[in-house]
Amino acid sequence: MFSNIYKNKKVFITGHTGFKGTWLAFLLNEMGAKVRGFALAPATTPNHFDLLDLSSKIDHVVGDVRDSGALNKAMHDFQPEFVFHLAAQALVKESYDNPINTFDTNVMGSVNLLDAVRNCNSIRSLVYITSDKCYENVEWIWGYRENDQLGGRDPYSASKGAAEIVFSAYARSYFALREDFGSATARAGNVIGGGDWATDRIIPDCIRAIESGNPIVLRNPSATRPWQHVLEPINGYLILGAQLYNNPKSFEGSWNFGPSTSQVRTVEEVAKNIVQQTGKGVIEIDGSHQIQHEANLLQLNCDKARHELDWSPRWNVEETLTATSEWYKVFMERGDIEAITRKQLHNFYPELS
Repeated sequence: MFSNIYKNKKVFITGHTGFKGTWLAFLLNEMGAKVRGFALAPATTPNHFDLLDLSSKIDHVVGDVRDSGALNKAMHDFQPEFVFHLAAQALVKESYDNPINTFDTNVMGSVNLLDAVRNCNSIRSLVYITSDKCYENVEWIWGYRENDQLGGRDPYSASKGAAEIVFSAYARSYFALREDFGSATARAGNVIGGGDWATDRIIPDCIRAIESGNPIVLRNPSATRPWQHVLEPINGYLILGAQLYNNPKSFEGSWNFGPSTSQVRTVEEVAKNIVQQTGKGVIEIDGSHQIQHEANLLQLNCDKARHELDWSPRWNVEETLTATSEWYKVFMERGDIEAITRKQLHNFYPELS
């Protein structure tokens, strides 16, 4: 699997207590990597990090990427070969409520990460995750390519576009001078899957409503998203990280990881699927509230990753929704979260077995 490139390697992850970060850290641990995570404590209760008991499986460091001294020390003391940067303020609505914190975390936090990498010569491969929302979205019907214009109407999107520009400056000013070092940015679309408890995301909101006995209230039911399981972009990050390690200067730049246009579904369709699969919940449509702007249409063109990395989605949208519902059903029945997470990893990666 990935030619065993991560086995016994030191891998540093920022944001390992978040939704994507927990899946990435758990998977790397399963592959035999030596993982150190640097992140704030989990933001919600419950959370995937504690449910997996990840603090006993990896080297868990509580820290804030806005604290450059702590981040530099954690990285320098560990001397990793791989770095995956996921730490972020990741919510559009939160960016409207707290724009300064969003820019501070997503821009200056990323500057701190890049500078820590600059000062750590052990690193061979950096995968710097931003977002599909880094593009200046005019809501056209075709997918954005890696060389399309960056931008952002809301603070979150703007912060991710800015983070890409910061990366480009470091890559050209510093990283280009390091022969045995490769770095790239990765942009992924909306992800779903077990272990997400963030607010104002459709599936966590559905599960919270079901558990509390309240109806699932949809304020923008016709909004479409290119849904993909959280393991799809993680697979892309790991392929990219391995290629940067083996061929440092051949895979630099930016990379999109997203589902095909056939995997687009409305928010209402996703909510109905959750209700059907779990056998619980009632949906209500509420159009009475004014919604702050969030793009209704955003699609990525992933031809570059398909052709040059040989990456493609492994699960279609039905398999993705089934796996997600299965995970939350186990949670609601107070089942074994580590077991269902490991089972889904093995279903996604038969080569793990």
